[in-house]
Amino acid sequence: MTNIIVAFSKPEDARSIKNIIVKNGFPVVAVCSSGAQTISSLDGLHGGIIVSGYRFNDMLFTELRELVPRDFAVLLVASARRVGEALPDGVTWLPMPLMVHDLLDMLLKLDEEQSRRRRAARQKPAVRNEGDRQAITRAKELLMQRNSMTENEAHRYIQKCSMDSGSSMVETAQKLISLMGG
Repeated sequence: MTNIIVAFSKPEDARSIKNIIVKNGFPVVAVCSSGAQTISSLDGLHGGIIVSGYRFNDMLFTELRELVPRDFAVLLVASARRVGEALPDGVTWLPMPLMVHDLLDMLLKLDEEQSRRRRAARQKPAVRNEGDRQAITRAKELLMQRNSMTENEAHRYIQKCSMDSGSSMVETAQKLISLMGG
């Protein structure tokens, strides 16, 4: 599940929203009452959802959004007159008064979007620097010379060893080079 941070200027509002969220099976990792506290609670988290009010003692939600990494979605809970016309990117709005089922439906939707985004990021091929590419190429050359493999066979062999050992292709290539004395 996605990390959820609840941020409202009034601690009693934050606790009420947190209790609703937790009671319905979502994990809340922090409850904050200021923008600065919210920003500091992001340390060590890679993505998530911030359920936020419009105004804090130290900043507005628009300033908070600018400071929050883009892999976090912000769910703004505020009245229509506060929101205005346009919302910043990555901000979803729920009107006040808040309906519990609307909050839960929106959290489910945002959680699915976060999961989809994480899967897409994992499926991107690794970006390798020149040194990494040279190590893989050198390992393939050694396998081709010593084991009479084609380049495709050598590549697949390195991939298989990498998956079997749970290490990256670069690490596997470097191990093969050291083992084969290349």
